[in-house]
Amino acid sequence: MGRTENDTWDLASSVGATATAVAAQRAIASQGPNPLLNDPFADPLVRAVGSDVFVKLLDNQIDRSDDPLLNRRAVNEQITVRTRYFDDFFVQATESGVRQAVILASGLDTRAYRLAWPAGTVVYEIDQPEVIEFKTRVLAGLGAQPTAERRTVAIDLRDDWPAALREAGFDAHAPTAWSAEGLLVYLPPEAQDRLFDNIVALSAPGSRIATEHMDLRNIPSDWAQKLTQRSQRLGSDINLAELFYTGDRNTAAEYLAAHGWAVDIRTTDDAFAVHGFEVPKDELASFGEDSGYLTATLR
Repeated sequence: MGRTENDTWDLASSVGATATAVAAQRAIASQGPNPLLNDPFADPLVRAVGSDVFVKLLDNQIDRSDDPLLNRRAVNEQITVRTRYFDDFFVQATESGVRQAVILASGLDTRAYRLAWPAGTVVYEIDQPEVIEFKTRVLAGLGAQPTAERRTVAIDLRDDWPAALREAGFDAHAPTAWSAEGLLVYLPPEAQDRLFDNIVALSAPGSRIATEHMDLRNIPSDWAQKLTQRSQRLGSDINLAELFYTGDRNTAAEYLAAHGWAVDIRTTDDAFAVHGFEVPKDELASFGEDSGYLTATLR
């Protein structure tokens, strides 16, 4: 079933299931004697969602060995590159003195619990109320404690989230580190522009943002369908072709540069090479030519 204007979801369906899939990837990359990641909260969160396919992935009950893109090693390396990029973004931002972070569409992100935030840092998490409630409840049940002052903003990004963020204590006069991880592809073009409009309006000089770098105008029309078919053969019921919004739109780099932000792009090849990995030789391994990750700073 495709997206509609006022659609809703939980962590086992639609866009919410993609957040659970990413958490499952982090959990798997955190397994073993020499894990690539250290996210102790991802596994119990995924198990609490209760989706059979993700639990089987955690327990290595699905054979992915013959898929060059979706085998265990390839997925572990890909999620490691992505997770460390955004981890490093927040670490570097706080090292520069930023003490306010906003995680947009936070899903099952656990950075407020696992990063070593400097004293005085406030981390705002924005997501739908059901998602916020679920994660908060499960982590509390585990006895997990945030490592920063965590403030949740339970609201859909299609609603007036800037007002809700301000009500939660957000200071628009202080520099902010924003993350939009795994988000833009699920937004229609006008919604992406509106999101960045709001970020720009709320950002003081010295603010930073990290997101994926991709030009959705140039992605092959059957890219999401092919990836869906590959993942569904392994048991997934997520239809990315129904969730992605492609076509004509501004790229994040174009938008931010036009609004006075200094943009730095790390290509997928370079992002993998930083960790000694190679991008899988597969047509679906990246969001098109020159895709990767982007950090921008407001001058």
